[in-house]
Amino acid sequence: MCGIVGYIGKRRVVPIILGGLKRLEYRGYDSAGIVFLREGKLEKYRCEGKLHNLDETMEEVRDANCHVGLGHTRWATHGPPSERNAHPHSDCTGNLVVVHNGIIENYHSLRDELQSKGHSFTSETDTEVLAHLIEEYLKGDLVAAIRKALKKVEGSYALGVLWTGQPDMLVAARNQSPLVLGIRESGGCFMASDIPALLPYTRQMIFLDDQELAVLKTDDIKVIGLRSGRSLKKDVQVIEWNAGMAEKAGFKHFMLKEIFEQPQAILNTFRGRLDPETGEIFLPEVGLSNKELKALHRISLVACGTSWHAALVAKYWLEKMTAIPVEVDIASEFRYRHLLLDKSVMVVPISQSGETADTLAGLRLAKKMGSRVISICNVLGSTITRESDGTIYTHAGPEIGVASTKAFTSQLTALLLLTLYIAQARQTLSKKDSTKLCHSIVALPHMLEENLPRFQQDIEPIAEEFQGSRDFLYLGRGCNFPIALEGALKLKEISYIHAEGYAAGEMKHGPIALIDRDMPVLALAPKDGVFEKVISNVEEVKARHGRLILVGEKGNKTLKRITDHVLYLPKINEELNPLLYSIPLQLLAYQIANKRGCDVDQPRNLAKSVTVE
Repeated sequence: MCGIVGYIGKRRVVPIILGGLKRLEYRGYDSAGIVFLREGKLEKYRCEGKLHNLDETMEEVRDANCHVGLGHTRWATHGPPSERNAHPHSDCTGNLVVVHNGIIENYHSLRDELQSKGHSFTSETDTEVLAHLIEEYLKGDLVAAIRKALKKVEGSYALGVLWTGQPDMLVAARNQSPLVLGIRESGGCFMASDIPALLPYTRQMIFLDDQELAVLKTDDIKVIGLRSGRSLKKDVQVIEWNAGMAEKAGFKHFMLKEIFEQPQAILNTFRGRLDPETGEIFLPEVGLSNKELKALHRISLVACGTSWHAALVAKYWLEKMTAIPVEVDIASEFRYRHLLLDKSVMVVPISQSGETADTLAGLRLAKKMGSRVISICNVLGSTITRESDGTIYTHAGPEIGVASTKAFTSQLTALLLLTLYIAQARQTLSKKDSTKLCHSIVALPHMLEENLPRFQQDIEPIAEEFQGSRDFLYLGRGCNFPIALEGALKLKEISYIHAEGYAAGEMKHGPIALIDRDMPVLALAPKDGVFEKVISNVEEVKARHGRLILVGEKGNKTLKRITDHVLYLPKINEELNPLLYSIPLQLLAYQIANKRGCDVDQPRNLAKSVTVE
């Protein structure tokens, strides 16, 4: 949520800032702004809406010979989207500007205090408080003023600050909101709220931790502790992604590109981690001995949104293959209920970005209570990975589309590997079964690559027929029930059609009242242990004239006898059905949204990384 880009160096700053903000559009935003220093004065441009609005207002200054500046895309929290609420925000003098991600929880009391001292506010945002608070302490030393100001602040923040009194530097600070710094060998330093903004310029990154402040100059970055003021040594990490990985590569939307990247993302996630000949799994990053894994009494999976659906699938796998009881919590609920955690419980936070605020808070609580924390994450150096005891990286590469696709199937792959690894340690799965499953995992990417174009072609007429629907019901049973939830989420996220996922057996306990000739019902019906049960539920829909779409195995003649709308998928190992069956649902949501003219990559009101509670 929200995006920050900052630069100081020898290159022209405006194209760098605008380009960086464009690469952060996937995070979701409703206004944008930029500020740069020219001839000792700050020039600020802001607008409501998308970046092209801002770009148009800056045509005359795009090539200005200026070399330090900040940019921001805002997702509204305090005050509606508008030019005056857009960042950057200034102090009373106009000589100091701030961009900010996060939420200042005590901004009301701070604002009242500052107004009583004569400060005048021009916006409804919590961020403007920071500019005036820094101004209050500014006596010639910007770093000292920021440190004093932030001692009074409660909440989360990633800050970029620029002041005309010290024009040779930018200041960054972080607490509970991500901020990454970049260093260019040929000169120039950067800050951003996420890696893709900086990839065209550098792959050398420094990740700030909570309560840290950085001073960026043309050829140098210094990091200090916000509280202590002591200099800190920070490792420079080299990011393996390149800028081309964040481009559309000929696809109409990032989401479609990322759907088609799933075979490679799945392959990258399991590559080097399993031996299909022996069924052995290699996950040294878990960092727990076989004795410790055998001693586990419970596993707690904690996540939000799509990652929560991945956790729900993993519950079926883990309980079946490891014989350990598993709880699955939505992170925002996990942190506020009465938890029973100790060293016998392994907590697994799941997050694509590694910065999800509620998931991070749950992780910290679990560690405080003595649990071992092993995270599933896609972003190297993110906060969740740094604070976990171990991390299984998903290696999906950058995911730009707000609606998660390849990150989801990569999470499923990582969770299946974790399941097999624990089963291996606890000796709860035979070598024969493990080897068979490993063979199936290895074969999956090629099978998906072969079939994805056909899936897209077969879905086209179904999307055409159902694009005008107002509501949708998705049904599944067993480990495919969470895939029904995920399919419904994808449709509602990007097409704005009301959609709900249900366990098929629950339909008669309420949702069946909605079934009529206008209600589309999509049911997942692979030939597994609950196939006959699903068909019984489907027949109940048919008897009430519901418009059925069935997704099942090629060659299953039962499905075609029930409805004309059937998506046939290859037969694979039953445990892998969640990975396979999620992909046609992604494509269906994509095609319906595209036909409806929706903004597929940046759906309204949503943000890629939810870094506030």
